Amino acid sequence: MRDIGEFKEFDFEGEENLRSIAAADKFNHWMYSQIQPHCKGKILEIGSGIGNISCFFVDNKHDIDLSDIRDQYRSYLSKRFFSQQCFDIDIVGENFNTIHAKKFGTYDAIFALNVVEHIKDDQMALLNMVKLLKPGGNIVILVPAYQHLYNGFDRALEHFRRYTKSTLLTIFPANVQLVKAWYFNFAGIFGWFLVGTLLRKKVIPESNMRVYNVLTPLFKLVDKVVFNSMGLSVIAVYQKK
Repeated sequence: MRDIGEFKEFDFEGEENLRSIAAADKFNHWMYSQIQPHCKGKILEIGSGIGNISCFFVDNKHDIDLSDIRDQYRSYLSKRFFSQQCFDIDIVGENFNTIHAKKFGTYDAIFALNVVEHIKDDQMALLNMVKLLKPGGNIVILVPAYQHLYNGFDRALEHFRRYTKSTLLTIFPANVQLVKAWYFNFAGIFGWFLVGTLLRKKVIPESNMRVYNVLTPLFKLVDKVVFNSMGLSVIAVYQKK
C-alpha cells in the first residue's frame, strides 16, 4: 500500500478497472452530476486517471486543470485532452510546498474522486488540497463507504480504508467547514459485496459495468428513495474559510 512518496510506477489493476468503468458512460455522468454543482470557476482534479469524469468537465467547457501522479495516466490525459493543463501532483509529496508553491490559492474548486482512500496520511492530503484553494473555494471528495465492505477489490486497488460521513469529519483541517455530505450509489453495495467478497474478484468485469450502466436510471431512483442515507460511496463538500 502507498505511503508518502511511495507508489507503484505502473498501476495495472487500477487502469484495468478504470477502463471497465469507462464503459459505463451513464454511471460516470451520474457521478459527474453529483459533484458538478459544487465545482465552479478555476477547477483542479486530483487523480484524473484516464479521464472518466474529466471528460464531462472538458466537454461542458469548464476551466479545469487535470493531474495525476503516474506517467501512464498523464500521458494518456495529455493526448485525450490536449488543450488542458495536466500536472504531476503528489498531494502528499514531502516537497509539496516547494514544488507547488506557485499554485497556492489559485483554484476555486478542487475535486478528488476515489483518491483519498489510496493515501495513508489522508489528513495531509486534504491539508495540501486546501493550500491550493482560494478563500471560499470548495473541496469535493468521493471515497468508498463503510469499512465492513472492505474486500479483495480494496486490497487490489491499494485502499487503506473506507469511510463514513462521520469519519470524514475527523480528517479535514480546522480552516475548512462542511457544506454538505451524502451517500451515493446504494445499489452498488450489493454488486461490490457479490463480486468482491463472495466471488473474490480483483478487477471489475467490464461486462458487469455495461449491465450496471443500463440500469443506472433505476439506481438513481433508488438513491432518491433512500434519501442518500446509504451508499457504496460517500461524498463530502467542504469550503475554505
